[in-house]
Amino acid sequence: MILIAAFFLSYLCYGPITPYIALMARGLGYSPSTVGILLGVFEGAGIAGPFLFGYFADKWGRYKPGLIMVFLLVAVSALPLALSRHPLISAFLIAMLGMGIRSFAPLLDAVATISLGNRGNYGKVRAFGSISYILMVLFLQYTPILPPKNSLNIGIWVTLTACLAMFTMISIPAVYTGNGRPRTAATATNTPDGKGRKIGSPLLVMGLLVIAFNRLAMAPINGFISLYVLEEMHWDAVGLVAALSAVAEVPFMFISARLIRRFGAFPLVAFSSVMLGLRLGLYGLFPFRGAVITGQLLHSFCYGIFHPAAVALISSCVPPERRALGMSLYLSLGTGLPTLLGNIAGGIIIEHWGYRVLFTSFISFAALSVGLYLFTRFHRRRRDGAEGTGGYIR
Repeated sequence: MILIAAFFLSYLCYGPITPYIALMARGLGYSPSTVGILLGVFEGAGIAGPFLFGYFADKWGRYKPGLIMVFLLVAVSALPLALSRHPLISAFLIAMLGMGIRSFAPLLDAVATISLGNRGNYGKVRAFGSISYILMVLFLQYTPILPPKNSLNIGIWVTLTACLAMFTMISIPAVYTGNGRPRTAATATNTPDGKGRKIGSPLLVMGLLVIAFNRLAMAPINGFISLYVLEEMHWDAVGLVAALSAVAEVPFMFISARLIRRFGAFPLVAFSSVMLGLRLGLYGLFPFRGAVITGQLLHSFCYGIFHPAAVALISSCVPPERRALGMSLYLSLGTGLPTLLGNIAGGIIIEHWGYRVLFTSFISFAALSVGLYLFTRFHRRRRDGAEGTGGYIR
């Protein structure tokens, strides 16, 4: 229950950020290309943050101080960002925001995977984060109190949810936020997958590459779907569209452990890339509400299956004492860097060629992700594929 509460209250903070960060930057008066650059700065800081906080968490064997600090960063940067009109100041503040919000997930994932172990259902616990996100974005869609129609209101909601998350981290007993507590018989099988594997193994490198191209293909959806809905479709349903995708992912997170045991983590990551290509095609070729709704429902495969599978894949490649670093590699190199590049390129593409070209052109990255997986599957050595995978790699 402690982990469920931590995920539920922490992920409320994503509600006013994920769907609204592009609108927040646009509301400051910046052009689409500048918005893309600012989103790139956001993701770039999100690459550095997890490494910094993850390094010290692994070194000290405690995750609680880092979890408190990341939400403090979010809380102190959101309102100044909402009031800023200078590009350099906005870039600095959005970097602080990105460093904070992108750093809490790998720390919390490290806590969860170590506490739950190989036999635990990480996806089920993570699903409560998605549920809280759904509730928050629906609340923001329909609330008459400080509706997120302008940058200032968005900043206020980011600050409030970050403060709630920070106080949640303060109140969690320290026994749940360390990596060095005594192992019991129930937790002795926590992470047999990572035993004997080193950071930088070929399997980890190829896994990160497959994940990275998947997330690069996902960048237009994460970064620009809100602007697409408002500016291209003239549909005031940003919160509703965001909630729809999150609702779709929840059931698959609950059953993700069973799917991973049945099919393996690596194949599921590749499968999500296939579905992601289909999703991008819907947005690019069919600019209608029905296509957007269908595309958002495909989030069940593109994230509901993808994220637990990616976490299992990375966890299988790193030992418990390096788990925060492993999760930081996933969130930074596997997710943050591709999203950074995708946001910068996406803003330029929108300004010159429009949203339809943006979505269709990024299908190629989903195809590259699948191609790399097939190359890894059929050309890696049998010994490398069999060592310590615990059934995650097939």
